Amino acid sequence: MDANKIATKKYGQNFLQDTLYIDKIIQSMPEDNLPVAEIGPGLGDLTRQLLRAKHVRAFEIDTRLCGYLQEQFCSEIEEQRLELVCNDVMHEWSDKNLLKQKYHLVANLPYYIATNLIIKALHDTNCCSITTMVQLEVAQKFSAKNGKKNFSALSVLAQSCGEAEILFEVPPYAFTPPPKVVSAVLSIRKSGSLDDLGFERFLKEAFKQPRKKLIKNLSGIYDKQKLLYLFELLSLDPNARPHEVVTSVYHRLYNELTKEVTDGEQQHTTTELKSTK
Repeated sequence: MDANKIATKKYGQNFLQDTLYIDKIIQSMPEDNLPVAEIGPGLGDLTRQLLRAKHVRAFEIDTRLCGYLQEQFCSEIEEQRLELVCNDVMHEWSDKNLLKQKYHLVANLPYYIATNLIIKALHDTNCCSITTMVQLEVAQKFSAKNGKKNFSALSVLAQSCGEAEILFEVPPYAFTPPPKVVSAVLSIRKSGSLDDLGFERFLKEAFKQPRKKLIKNLSGIYDKQKLLYLFELLSLDPNARPHEVVTSVYHRLYNELTKEVTDGEQQHTTTELKSTK
């Protein structure tokens, strides 16, 4: 099948076919027996390599590609090593968990839905790790450390669940057709999952205007005097910008601000994952 002819703008399709980068993704996967959920198998180049060691459940929204994949992987499907789900993964993810057991997520995500899908995986208590191809700018936002200009609410969410890092960049020529941007493989090894939407709304306000002072952003929804008191209590510089504050302090600040609502009980913004060993 001609990748250039079948790729559509509707689904943001750019097929990774360079074996060098496919092999690097495989080598970066956790070494265990957990199954893999693959989002956007495309023409199946990465799927074929994953099947050498893993059970794969692949989600493909494009019905044309589904027919092609069913032909290419008829033996693996019959042997039940591959489950092919021909549907929008977001419809399949209507429940909290994508799979009913612990699993690793692998994806070559269309750039227009990448952020929403990664956040969905951060909420999924059965998802143990995320290895995904995204636009470099998106990967940088999830993996940035505090103090860096691109440290964002997405960075805090990722750090709240585990360790996020960019494994390597992928140039446009590795894809067919080549995208207009540089891509990167983002890895998030999870130790917990998001479970407090209030914390996410809090972060949205905190980073609403990233170059302004954090206390200024939060004053839009919280009392200024209370914020000044808490900043002093937490030894937090009142002139600090959002990107200068570490993840742990965001959690402490949020917990203090929500104490009155919860009758003094601390909020928990993540749930721990059980050991997968």
